[in-house]
Amino acid sequence: MSVANAKHTVLNPVIPYTGPIPGGLHPGEIIIIQGTVPPDADRFQIDLSSGCSTKPRSDVALHFSPRFKGSPRVVCNSLLQESWGQEETLHQLPYKCGAPFETIVLVRRDVFKSIPYKGSLLKGLSPGQHITIKGQVSVYPHSFTVNLCNSRTENIALHLNPRMKSGVFIRNSYLSETWGQEERELPFFPFSSGEYFEILILCQPHQFKLAVNGSHLFEFRHRVQDLSSIDQLEIMGDLDLTDVKLW
Repeated sequence: MSVANAKHTVLNPVIPYTGPIPGGLHPGEIIIIQGTVPPDADRFQIDLSSGCSTKPRSDVALHFSPRFKGSPRVVCNSLLQESWGQEETLHQLPYKCGAPFETIVLVRRDVFKSIPYKGSLLKGLSPGQHITIKGQVSVYPHSFTVNLCNSRTENIALHLNPRMKSGVFIRNSYLSETWGQEERELPFFPFSSGEYFEILILCQPHQFKLAVNGSHLFEFRHRVQDLSSIDQLEIMGDLDLTDVKLW
C-alpha cells in the first residue's frame, strides 16, 4: 500500500527502531508498518510513546505485541507513569513466522484500531451460522473487501467487494488460482460515505444469504462444498470496523 503525501516515511530502518512522529498524532491519521516476521520469531512489538526517555520511562499510549509461542495472540496495553494498565488480548494472530505483513494503525479520537482484520473461524463454517460485521464507511471511500477463505491455501470461497464510487457490489470466488464469474445484480446499493452499516452473512446448506442494515440484498450459491475448510475471515479497505461476530 502506498500513501500519497505521507507526512513522514522511514525506509529499511535498523531494528530496534526509535524515531519521531513529526507534529504528533491526530485523529484520522494512519501509521503503516510493512515488514517480514523472522522465521524463528518469538514476538515483536510496536510502541507509540510520548518520548524516548528510559529513566523515568516515557508513557506508552499503545503497546502492540504479536506473540507466536505458546498460545498465539496479540497483546495490547499502555504505560502511564511507569505502570502498565490492564492487558487486552486478541486470541487471533494474523501474522505468520517467515511471512511478510502490513499493519495499519488508525488513530481515532478515543481509540487506536488496527486494520486489515483477519479472524480465525476455528472449526470452519457450517449451515446455520451467522457472521455480523459492523462498521462505518470512510469519508472518502473507494471500496472495501470481505473475504471468507481457507487459511492454508489462497482459495476464497466468498469475495465481497462494494465499490462506493461506481455503486457496484461485486461477489465472486477465487479457486485454484482463478477468479470465477462475477455476480453484480443488486436491488439497491446499501453503502454511503461516512455512514454506519451492519452486514449479516447467513451460511445455508447451499448458499450464503447477505443482508445490510436489516434488508436482504442477495444470495451467493456455494462454490466451495466443504464448508469446514472455510476457516478465515478477512476485512480490509476504506472502512472503520466496530464489531465482528460469528454466531
